[in-house]
Amino acid sequence: MRFWSIPKKLKIFTFFFCSVAMYILTIFSVNAQDGLTDKSQVFINGIGSVRVGMTVEQASRAAGIKMINNGDFGSCSQFKLQDKPEGIEFMATNGIIARVDVYENKRIATVRGARIGDTKARIISLYKGRIQETNSESSSTIKLLKFTPTDRNYKNYRLIFEIYKNRVHSFRSGRLPEVEYSEGCA
Repeated sequence: MRFWSIPKKLKIFTFFFCSVAMYILTIFSVNAQDGLTDKSQVFINGIGSVRVGMTVEQASRAAGIKMINNGDFGSCSQFKLQDKPEGIEFMATNGIIARVDVYENKRIATVRGARIGDTKARIISLYKGRIQETNSESSSTIKLLKFTPTDRNYKNYRLIFEIYKNRVHSFRSGRLPEVEYSEGCA
């Protein structure tokens, strides 16, 4: 049977059905990419599709994973993910995401490729000329490498690497002042 001999209603139905199927496949594939995975990248203002400034509920939907309260300290709360990826924690102030912490997960990297286990020299080379080194207030054995962005839109954000024995032990990104709290909400 030739295409031009197929009834017009069948052609319309087939076109409509294929269009809807393609739309649904596109939505599912986009949503699948939006969730947090071990391949999600850390930005100055969040990780993957989760951004500083979202409510905890919005962040949970964006992550595609339920966030579990991991401790309340007045207006500050800490949340971890109910499921994988592991080694990520979020700080919220008054229910709004303020920072993201990465620890014990060597697969998650920043946009520039920095990750847990990298040397201090590698971090300095990745963020050439933009790193300030300071001592940690909570430990004399930990050094902090702070990246300050040059983009005016992000002047109140930082990316901070905790260095222990010359290697990245953990890192965090988010807004000031929360990103600089050495002990999280505690």
